[in-house]
Amino acid sequence: MATQDPKLKLAAVLEELEMSRSAFYRMVARGKAPKLIKLPNHQIRVRRSDLDAWWAAQEQNAAA
Repeated sequence: MATQDPKLKLAAVLEELEMSRSAFYRMVARGKAPKLIKLPNHQIRVRRSDLDAWWAAQEQNAAA
């Protein structure tokens, strides 16, 4: 049985990042956001693993 990689709703991602929706979309426009999944109904999801990888990259960038 394969392990599921939860897909987070945008509201959950914004809460975790402590960021407004407009600030998040500015980050998306600059190519600095976690990888997004755009659903056919125009909703957005972020895989938990992609958000965790994004956090790790931010920590490495801050340490450099």
